[in-house]
Amino acid sequence: MKKIAIAGTGYVGLVTGVCLAEIGHDVICVDRDPQKINTLLKGEATFYEPGLEELMKNNLEAGRLIFTTSPTIGYQDADIIMITVGTPNDPNGSLDLQYIEQISKEIGRTITRNNILIVTKSTVPLGTNEKIKEWIQSELRSPLYFHLAANPEFLRQGAAVYDTFHGDRIIIGSDSKEALHTLEELYKPLHIPIIKTDTKSAELIKIASNSFLALKISYVNALSSICEQIGGNIEEVTLGMGMDARIGTSFLNAGVGFGGSCLPKDTKEVTHLANEVGEPIRLLDEVLEINKRQELRLIDKALARFKSLKGKKAALLGLSFKPNTDDVRESVSIKMAKRLVMEGAIVTAYDPVAIRNAKRELGEIISYSDTLEQALMNADLAFIGTEWEEIKNIPITMFSEWMTEPVIFDGRNCFQLDAMKGFPIEYHSIGRPCVIGKENIIKTFGLGLG
Repeated sequence: MKKIAIAGTGYVGLVTGVCLAEIGHDVICVDRDPQKINTLLKGEATFYEPGLEELMKNNLEAGRLIFTTSPTIGYQDADIIMITVGTPNDPNGSLDLQYIEQISKEIGRTITRNNILIVTKSTVPLGTNEKIKEWIQSELRSPLYFHLAANPEFLRQGAAVYDTFHGDRIIIGSDSKEALHTLEELYKPLHIPIIKTDTKSAELIKIASNSFLALKISYVNALSSICEQIGGNIEEVTLGMGMDARIGTSFLNAGVGFGGSCLPKDTKEVTHLANEVGEPIRLLDEVLEINKRQELRLIDKALARFKSLKGKKAALLGLSFKPNTDDVRESVSIKMAKRLVMEGAIVTAYDPVAIRNAKRELGEIISYSDTLEQALMNADLAFIGTEWEEIKNIPITMFSEWMTEPVIFDGRNCFQLDAMKGFPIEYHSIGRPCVIGKENIIKTFGLGLG
C-alpha cells in the first residue's frame, strides 16, 4: 500500500482521500485553512455528499486518514502527491492556474527525495503538467527526479463515493511508464477499467467529456422549446430517441439547464482551447447560449401567465444545482431567485441541505424555510428548480391545500402530466403541454402557457 498526500481538501480532494484510505492506503490530506482542517479532524465533512462522512470517520479511527495544515508533514514521506485544488474560469473562459502554481511550488520547496509521483487530478488546460514540472523544479533545494501524471476525476456530485468505487473508467496519462504502472497498481483494487494515455490526451478527455454532456443537455432543451411551439411532448420525443442504442437516454432530460462547477467551466475551456489552436468549435458557443436562455425560461413563463410578479408570493423549491449536494455554484435556482426578486416577487425558498450555501449567494433578499410546507404555505405560485426526491415525492394534493393559488412552474419535469390531470392545479413544465384543472389539458404555443 502507498503513502498518499492529497493537496487540497475541496470536493475532489476529500472524496479522493477518503476513498483511497478506504481501500487500504495511508492518506494525509493537506489544506492551509486551519478551520477546515479542525472540522475534518472531528470527522465532520465540510460539504454534503452521501456516504462520505461515515467513511471519513471510519478511516480516521482506523488511522489510515490524517488531516494537516503542514505541507512538510504532508509531503515529506509521501510516495504519491495528488493535486486537487480548484481551477476556476478566467473572464476569457480559460482555466485559472494560480492555485495549481501555488501548490506546485509548495511541493518543490518541501520534497526531499527522488521518484515521488506527482498526480494532477484537478481539471486543467492542455500542457499544464509541463508547467507543473517547471514550477516544482523552480523551488527544489537540490536536484531531484520525480514523475508526473494526469489522472482526471469523473465524480458526479451527489454520487461521488459510489462513482469512486463503481466508475465507468479510470484515466491515467503520463510519459513515464513507471508512473503509469504505479497508478495502475494503486487503482487495481477498484476493478474499474483503466485507460492509459499520453499526458495531453488525459487532460483533454475530462473537459471533452463534460462539454459533450453539456451539448446533449442543451440539444434536448432546444428540442423542448420546439415541442412547446408545436404542442409536442419532449418526454415522448426523447423516449423515441433514447431507444436507439447509439444515442441512449442519459442526459436527455429537458429542464432549466445545467449548472455546477464542471459542465459550464469545462465547456468554456474547450471553447477557449479550440479558439487558441485555430480550430473553433462554434457549436459549443451555442451550447452555452442555449443554456443561458434556458435558465430563466420558467420566469418567462410566469411573466407570460401573470403579466406581473410584483407582490406575488413565490415558493422556490430546491437551491442546489442538482440533488444530493449542497453545492450552489452556477445553480439555476440561485439565478431564478435573483430574477424573481428583481420582478418584485416575495420569495420563500426550501432546500434540504443547501440553504447555508445559498445564503452566501443571496443573503436576505429572500426568505428561507425549514420545510416544504412552510415554503408553499399561502404561495401564489411555486417554482421547482432542483429535483430532490423529497420534492418529487410530495403528495400533489399538498400544492392545492397549502397554496393560495396552486400554479406550479416545474423546471425539472418532476411530475407526470397524467398524474396532474385529476387535481385543481395549473401545471407548467418544460417542453410539455400545460395542465389546467381536473382532466383538462390545454395545449398552448410559445411561452403563453407552454
